[in-house]
Amino acid sequence: MTEKKPEKLAVTLVQTPLHWENKQENLTMFDELLDGIEGKTDLIVLPEMFTTGFTMNTRELAETTPGRTVEWMLMKASDTGAAVAGSMIAREKGKYYNRMIWAHPDGEWEKYDKRHLFTMAGEDRYFTAGNQRVVIRFKGWKILPLVCYDLRFPVWSRNKNDDKGQAEFDMLIYMANWPEARRMAWKKLLLARAIENQVFVAGVNRTGIDGKNIPYSGDSSLINPYGEYETEVIPGEQHVVTHRIDYDVLSAFREKFPVLNDADDFELKS
Repeated sequence: MTEKKPEKLAVTLVQTPLHWENKQENLTMFDELLDGIEGKTDLIVLPEMFTTGFTMNTRELAETTPGRTVEWMLMKASDTGAAVAGSMIAREKGKYYNRMIWAHPDGEWEKYDKRHLFTMAGEDRYFTAGNQRVVIRFKGWKILPLVCYDLRFPVWSRNKNDDKGQAEFDMLIYMANWPEARRMAWKKLLLARAIENQVFVAGVNRTGIDGKNIPYSGDSSLINPYGEYETEVIPGEQHVVTHRIDYDVLSAFREKFPVLNDADDFELKS
């Protein structure tokens, strides 16, 4: 079977404050923010823990998957005709995960469990780390979704060519609750991941102040494989920004400058 040629992809970045540990208020807010976006985008990216904020209150706020949040994401994907991606607190077999959910418009869904848990906030004491990367195929694109602190660990996001000379993925997505105090690291690491992996990178971060009085600046952006900003969201403000990226730009750059051909060989281990 011949793989479908990638299309231009309209990507929507949703940068917003989050209501601390209040699922209903957050879901209502996102319903309002996404009102009228039907047919105007292909992919909607929400922040990390978009229904609760970055809380360690796992016992009270965790859900099974599928559950309320996954069902909302699937409904939103069906209504808009776009994939919806964001992370949530998931419970499975007595363990808790910071779980990215990717809801497809056709009713299917996929998951990725955050690999790198933020020990400085105690995330490792409340959550179990994932050990599997998930490359999602969508409209001909190969997309690797990661979560917040994963951004600091380049090996986990390293791209490479397969035995047919094709890159493992074409786009990286990071959804985050990344504090304003380290906003320069967020901005520079997103650029680095685009350049070193020769991919598009979408980074979506929240704004506002959370329940622990930690401020967030957002600084959400979409970056091309040259390391240039395709679009940047105004820091500190709530915005829904949609920008279309072109696979032909990526393909032409890889053909002209095939850096992945010279990459070190490696094997990821859990």
